[in-house]
Amino acid sequence: MAERQATIASRVGLHARPAKLFIETVKRQPVPVTIELGDSGPLDASSILTIMSLGATNGDVVTLRAEGEGADEALAELAGLLETDLDAE
Repeated sequence: MAERQATIASRVGLHARPAKLFIETVKRQPVPVTIELGDSGPLDASSILTIMSLGATNGDVVTLRAEGEGADEALAELAGLLETDLDAE
């Protein structure tokens, strides 16, 4: 199983626009992806309700996990997205 940590860079955390962009990217991946913040346990990263209820804010470190062919590449893309300020235009 591939695992990657990412620090949330968006000023408002994973809410509204950043969450939507993250979910869209997760759904394009060839493998299922989970996300975890603290003791939350692994949660489905493709669910907007899950991402919004996670409460990840700027500077929080989340753990992404995936298994299967393309998992490392998927997590690299997703971590790169989370480590970008998605609120900046």
